[in-house]
Amino acid sequence: MATLTKEEIREAVRENYGNIAQTETTGCCDPGCCSTETTEKDPAKTARALGYSDSEINTVPAGANMGLGCGNPGAIAALQPGERVLDLGSGGGFDCFLAAREVGDSGKVIGVDMTAEMVTKARGNAEKGGYGNVEFRLGEIEHLPIADNSVDVIISNCVINLSPDKGQVFKEAFRVLDKGGRLAISDVVASTELPEHIRKDLALYTGCVAGASQITDIEQMLQEAGFSDIQIAPKDESRSFIKEWVPNGNVEDYIVSATIEAVKK
Repeated sequence: MATLTKEEIREAVRENYGNIAQTETTGCCDPGCCSTETTEKDPAKTARALGYSDSEINTVPAGANMGLGCGNPGAIAALQPGERVLDLGSGGGFDCFLAAREVGDSGKVIGVDMTAEMVTKARGNAEKGGYGNVEFRLGEIEHLPIADNSVDVIISNCVINLSPDKGQVFKEAFRVLDKGGRLAISDVVASTELPEHIRKDLALYTGCVAGASQITDIEQMLQEAGFSDIQIAPKDESRSFIKEWVPNGNVEDYIVSATIEAVKK
């Protein structure tokens, strides 16, 4: 079984999420990519399972909640009016629109996504909702189209695991954060070493499984990027919905959703 190359992973992720945006579906193709089997029928139900309130679900434009994610980064971001927020892998804009409500007209939210179809979809959702303080940009999270020291908070929801170069993602995050800026991320982490058959399965990589890194590795990458006050908190209860991503695949034995927080001092 050949080792996946970085370019193979990037292209597979781009194609997969481009298809999701174009087909107007919610959730993902097998084996799940951060959604459950019920997502296509009821994305609101999935969002509730991930920690979103009915108020949050019902205030965003129709189609923004695509049932993608493994948590609610806004719940740990503690956003304040006037703050500048960046969402890594913004998809249809769900978390961006929720952040926009928190930072208000004096704040700014930028979503970055590598998939042109997702950016187009998110921009359409922003127009429908009349969000004047939200902007979406096409770009890779390893090479952010964002100026140095220009944002206060970075959020992300089950996206960094999809990157084949996570260390570079964290270095870019550190670069664009202003002094005192912070990370507030929901993502999947490996609770034990992934078996080879999972690590080399491209479908499981695009499905938010095979790309999960162990907590100690994430801590090291964050430290090397320059971050401090690093806190990574696994959510064992998430194994219940992770189990549905790959029915009978036992992936919940290897990965778990976690919150990842850090500060640029």
